[in-house]
Amino acid sequence: MDLFGDMNLTGLASIIMFYLLILGVGMWAARKKSNVEGVSEEEETMLAGRNIGMFVGIFTMTATWVGGGYINGTAEIVYTDGLVWCQAPFGYALSLMLGGIFFANKMRTKGYVTMLDPLQDAYGSRMGGLLFLPALCGEVFWSAGILAALGATLAIILQMDLDTAVIGSALIAVFYTWIGGLYSVAYTDVVQLSCIFLGLWVCIPFAWTHPAVQDIEMSDWTVEWVGEIGGGWWNWHYADYFLLLTFGGIPWQVYFQRVLSSKSAATAELISYLAAFGCIIMAVPPVLIGGIAKATRWNETDYFLLYNKTLPIPKDDTRMILPMVLQYLTPSFVSFFGLGAVSAAVMSSADSSVLSASSMFARNVYKLIFRQGASETEIMWVMRVSIFAVGGMATYMALTIPTIYGLWALCSDLVYVILFPQLLMVVHFTEHCNTYGSLFAYCLGLVIRVSGGEKLMGLPPLVHFPGFAEPTPEEIEEAEDEGRRPFGTQLFPFRTMAMILSMISLVSISKLMVWLFKTNKLQKHHDIFKCIVNIPEDETQVTEQEEGETIGMTTNTDVKTYKSVEEVNGRVSINNGAELRKRKESLGKQVVGRQDSFIRPLEERPLTKEDLRRSFGSKQNSVDPENVTLEEKPVPTQAKPGSVKMRKVQPLRKGDRKESLKQIKQGIKEGVKEAKEVVKDLTEHLPDGHRGSIASVTERPRYKLLDKQTKQTEL
Repeated sequence: MDLFGDMNLTGLASIIMFYLLILGVGMWAARKKSNVEGVSEEEETMLAGRNIGMFVGIFTMTATWVGGGYINGTAEIVYTDGLVWCQAPFGYALSLMLGGIFFANKMRTKGYVTMLDPLQDAYGSRMGGLLFLPALCGEVFWSAGILAALGATLAIILQMDLDTAVIGSALIAVFYTWIGGLYSVAYTDVVQLSCIFLGLWVCIPFAWTHPAVQDIEMSDWTVEWVGEIGGGWWNWHYADYFLLLTFGGIPWQVYFQRVLSSKSAATAELISYLAAFGCIIMAVPPVLIGGIAKATRWNETDYFLLYNKTLPIPKDDTRMILPMVLQYLTPSFVSFFGLGAVSAAVMSSADSSVLSASSMFARNVYKLIFRQGASETEIMWVMRVSIFAVGGMATYMALTIPTIYGLWALCSDLVYVILFPQLLMVVHFTEHCNTYGSLFAYCLGLVIRVSGGEKLMGLPPLVHFPGFAEPTPEEIEEAEDEGRRPFGTQLFPFRTMAMILSMISLVSISKLMVWLFKTNKLQKHHDIFKCIVNIPEDETQVTEQEEGETIGMTTNTDVKTYKSVEEVNGRVSINNGAELRKRKESLGKQVVGRQDSFIRPLEERPLTKEDLRRSFGSKQNSVDPENVTLEEKPVPTQAKPGSVKMRKVQPLRKGDRKESLKQIKQGIKEGVKEAKEVVKDLTEHLPDGHRGSIASVTERPRYKLLDKQTKQTEL
């Protein structure tokens, strides 16, 4: 290879070329707009205007996990421990499948902007901000793994110091994220996936036929490539990590960002399934490269002959095993494709994680907790500043944690233990949880997870769970050199135990607090989170949320609304005047027919609209008296003057008013059901993805009173 001093000019040229390609695509994509009315700059940047189609969606969803950490980490673990311990590709592929089944459709139908929106709906803005912390840690750890992989690649190609390579890579990723939104991320993912697939497959035949690589026989395959679990408590340890990667791979903003940016809920669900297969396919090249590295006699390569490196390969260098195979086992013109493609893929993956964490902070923490009245421009600048903060934290982690695969697995730890049970309950069983249960479950999961210790973070175990493996002599010697206590290994599945206990406590504590307040064991003023009985009077309570319609958030913040599935992708007008008027007429008849149950028979004169207004109060969600027909009951003409005592109309008692509102609510529900059937019939001919909810089809917010329409509109 051409060398200028210690600098590899061929590798440098490949890096520059692929970086310019990715940056060029990102700059071009940044100019795209969704061309949909009503889409804010915030949604354009965070969700690409909810305009990501099937083709680009499959690539960008697959690239959610297939990046530098995925490629380098898979090759590293196959080389060090064998194929059986390469759990991440299969675990994350399964997480995409489960995410599509249980979360993608519901989240996209609701029209959320970030993953934290439903959590803040249920628990309030401040509790949502607390749940932001494990989500932030997950994104930072993942970004750190990506930057460490890119730094390792540059250190091999350019003979640079690893720290310098990581810092330089972080600056590039931050700059790229600054100028591009999700449009740039999505379109560069298409180029990234193509480059990494073609680049690695081009290199594999040359590496496999290198003279230093031994012939792989069946016995070698079973022993060297597959590896073994270990039996006993190691089986539980193995299962714990697999469950962590599977369920811990779901509650990530980097995944839901792709889900929520899809054109429709059906598209979001489908691309999740297809991306799961894409993850498995993209894991094949690094698995083969890890096996090739295992079968290589490194003392016959330039790694030992030219650079006098230590053999066997030290632990600190195993993180670079993939770029080492491309560098030392392939010709320079071949490594041009492989090394450049991997570097470009890593850089393209880094921006999506940094953008995800920055989006959650700007919207769910800064805007909804500290500055509810912040303008869009202010939010965008906060997001840009937070990009640098997240990039800085990720860079620090990349420089201090020694193994990519361990860092990669650690990404899901806090997300799995704390965030997964919270998101699962909120999306599917929100009526069984509240802020008290959420806070208790959060603290319980965190305490159990921290008590188990973490080698990669330098945190010794506080509790020795059953099956604890004492530290080996090598670990004891290493701990003495570093001046710390030895760690040992927790073989008990304490991560999964922490997640299950967190979920159980979330429901049980929520139910307990409801019982304590409802039975007056605790007084109203003790409801400090204002989520059970001490609810502010000015908050609109929405207990029954229809999918695809406007959602009222009744927590400790102002009411927020989300656009439904198709409100941002085009609206459909229908001839709904007659049907909606029919609904109002039927409602009026129900009110008239049930008037005896609405109003106590205390008065001896006809009711007026003003009487009805005073009786029902000034709630905006009550029936408009202008739309209610009242039966006139004239005073008998034969009555003698003074024989009928004209008494003042009294307001309804609380119990009667509650019953009246219940009956009115039932009438409204029946009317909505009737209107839905009409809308369904009128939109049956439309293609899938263009059948919105009633709110989107009729172009009306959910709780706005409907005006009479005398002019019909065309479809």
